Amino acid sequence: MASSHLLSSRRYLPLLLTQFLGALNDNFFKTAVVMLVTYRLSSTAGIAPHRLVILAGALYMLPYILFCAIGGKLADKFDKAVIARIIKLAEVVFMLVAALGFYFHLSALLFLVLFCMGAHSALFSPAKYALMPEHLKEGELMEGNAFLEAGTFIATLLGTIAGGPMVLRAHGEIIVSLCVLLIAGLGVFSSRFIPTSGVRDHSVRLGFNPFVETREILGYMLLQPALLKTSLTNSWFYFVAIIFAMLLAPYARAIGVDEDVGTLLLTAFTLGIGAGAITCGTLLGGGVSTRSVPWCALGMSIFIFDFCATSPATLPHINDSLITLHTFLATVPGWRRMLFDLFMVAFCGGFFIVPLYAALQRQSSPEHRAQVMACNNVINAFFMVASAFMALGIFILGSGIENVFLVTGILNTLVALYLLMSASRAYLRD
Repeated sequence: MASSHLLSSRRYLPLLLTQFLGALNDNFFKTAVVMLVTYRLSSTAGIAPHRLVILAGALYMLPYILFCAIGGKLADKFDKAVIARIIKLAEVVFMLVAALGFYFHLSALLFLVLFCMGAHSALFSPAKYALMPEHLKEGELMEGNAFLEAGTFIATLLGTIAGGPMVLRAHGEIIVSLCVLLIAGLGVFSSRFIPTSGVRDHSVRLGFNPFVETREILGYMLLQPALLKTSLTNSWFYFVAIIFAMLLAPYARAIGVDEDVGTLLLTAFTLGIGAGAITCGTLLGGGVSTRSVPWCALGMSIFIFDFCATSPATLPHINDSLITLHTFLATVPGWRRMLFDLFMVAFCGGFFIVPLYAALQRQSSPEHRAQVMACNNVINAFFMVASAFMALGIFILGSGIENVFLVTGILNTLVALYLLMSASRAYLRD
């Protein structure tokens, strides 16, 4: 099979492992911080848990707006493999600082490291997406993206499962600190085997003003209508996904269940994205086609609405304590349907995102590919920040987390209908 050959190939495997370990560390650390903030530090700070979680998510996403453009130019000008190795070394330094934050319970320092890890990912992301078309054949591109996205979300799943519960156990902060340092070290090792890049443009002008650099690459994308449309569609997935990724843990607490249930909900969602990505790569094979994208968006809406209809507004506490995972599974009606809905929202999303990444890589010229992917990341970040602000606005109006999910479903339906009508017009023209 082509896929098994791809997974054993030196052209691809080191990049996949480096991305996997980076995503694992990002989410292991981020989930640990979210759970620590939600269940321990929020009372000290005097701020509602869901607002602190939104703040943490915004601090992680902001560097994508600030630094992706610089990362794209660096990756087009210099060897992308070398850029990856330098960035992975920086991750070790960030994790050393995080260890101090965990040990001394310095929430401000942990938030600073979240920002730094966002910067680390923002600088690495253009290089990783631009490397694949250089080392993979065109018929391998869809599968390469499928495995990369699936690996990313499997890493997210593992980080989510381990990071959240681990940090709340006895001596959890020390264990988490050792784990993130180990994973960062393994990422440095795997990055040493990424093949060097053959596409470099030494004429690329580097600047380190993030606003000027971001404006330049956005200006380039505005002159490429096909790329812009693909990127905007790609970014919509992140608008929806970030709502669930940020708010499922606070939602669990809001309905009266403990952190283990919150982890279960996040696990169902994350596993669905990985399954959807792998299924897309398997079914579509070597062909790069976005025909399935509108239908996947519609599927996301159906399952979002069903999740809203199934989910309880609140659950009765037992002896004034949060409901445990065992009690939740034994007594709460509809929990299977809740998990299935979350899985299917994410499954449709995973199927949605893979063809769009492959289309962006195929449509962009080799000498500008990293900058195109960087611009896509910037637009992704704008959508994620807009999503966070939408959630904050709903909270300010006095509505609960369940209404954020509902509004997201309504907006997603409008996007799905637009994509279906746009696809129909394109079909009629053809």
